[in-house]
Amino acid sequence: MAIIYLVIIGAAAGFLATRLMKIESDIITTVVIGMAGALIGGLVLRGLTAVMGFMAGFVGAVLGALVLIWVWQTYLKRR
Repeated sequence: MAIIYLVIIGAAAGFLATRLMKIESDIITTVVIGMAGALIGGLVLRGLTAVMGFMAGFVGAVLGALVLIWVWQTYLKRR
């Protein structure tokens, strides 16, 4: 079951990432990109949590806010 979840999450993450970065790719490449991104992101966040503890949550919140601001400026501010 874990493999199925990995493929589903990888497909969703890869689809979202390829659309945000405006990359055209086939389904297999999209799933592989998503699964690799999930692996890299998970390792980085686990490393931050192990090293920084509470500060990792703060860093995650700042990164999330930066992404939100980028999305707002890129897609919503043009109206």
